[in-house]
Amino acid sequence: MKAKNPIDQLADQPVQWLSDDGPDAGITVSTRIRLARNLAGIPFPTKANTRHRQAVLQMVREAVAGVPLMDGCIDVKMSSLAELDRVFLLERHLISREHCSTRKTGNSVFVARGENCSIMVNEEDHLRLQVMTAGMQLEQLWQLVDHVDSLLTERLQYAYSDDLGFLTACPTNVGTGIRASVMLHLPGLVFANQIEAITQAVHTIGFVVRGLYGEGSDTAGNLFQVSNQSTLGESETYIIEKLEKIIRQVVEHERNARQVLLERKPKYLYDHIGRAYGILRHAYILESSEALRQLSALRLGIDLNMFSSIDAHTINELMVMIQPGHLQKIHNRTLDENERDIARADIVRGRLNDSKRQTTDEQSH
Repeated sequence: MKAKNPIDQLADQPVQWLSDDGPDAGITVSTRIRLARNLAGIPFPTKANTRHRQAVLQMVREAVAGVPLMDGCIDVKMSSLAELDRVFLLERHLISREHCSTRKTGNSVFVARGENCSIMVNEEDHLRLQVMTAGMQLEQLWQLVDHVDSLLTERLQYAYSDDLGFLTACPTNVGTGIRASVMLHLPGLVFANQIEAITQAVHTIGFVVRGLYGEGSDTAGNLFQVSNQSTLGESETYIIEKLEKIIRQVVEHERNARQVLLERKPKYLYDHIGRAYGILRHAYILESSEALRQLSALRLGIDLNMFSSIDAHTINELMVMIQPGHLQKIHNRTLDENERDIARADIVRGRLNDSKRQTTDEQSH
């Protein structure tokens, strides 16, 4: 039997950070922390030649072998991956958009079997180490990524300045090299027309609000990422604590916005959610942005205890499964836009109808 493509192995398993059992899971979808690191004495990837890039990859590969979390990890060169597999990894939040588009020698990614850790090699920096988990768990995740980073440090010598901290290709990452972010589902603030004010307030205190896939991406499905901007002159612990405080404030604003909608516009809210449920259960063609918008409404309904047959984990999974790369991996072939719209509706309709049948069977017993 032919060995399975390692990306296909990932496609066959559930995504850990999509579970709905993390703290404040009704609003906080997931937490991610990323560290940017470079190796001492070697030009940054943008200036490195082929020999440099290959040397970095080999050194990182040997260092990764000493990290228990990465035992049995998937090790793939970006140049060996088909376009579809690259898009799949991007949609899975395991690589960046920049890494997805490059085919240079030495560009690789290591992915832990549980997908809670990935290490990009020769992206903008020599290493981009990131960890992810469900819900809002910044402190626990910081301890994990710090531990992995310490293990890598035992075998790698980082480019570091006593005055500046970790040296990076982009000046905005110099210092701690940390980017911590929390993905939030904020339909209440969007419906209440308060999201712009919240975004501006967060920006004023040195943090940024971005879309589903980070910088420059759309805020589809009412999903927003809040992350730090500054990395210089502040400790990792301070950044984590400050971000956690901000997230808790945003979560409270979202709860208040939902409560106000329930009190002042209950019929509007229920109609919005009910229509979304009807469309998703019966549509045979679904464009991507519409599907995400309706799934967002359904997720809100679940958080408001309107449905007993569907859980947030199902919606979280669908929000990823309906992306173009995942749809084509499921069908094992390239699909044009119209075929994707049909396949997207089939998957959503099937999952929701299966959930309803399962609940009916449970009630009958």
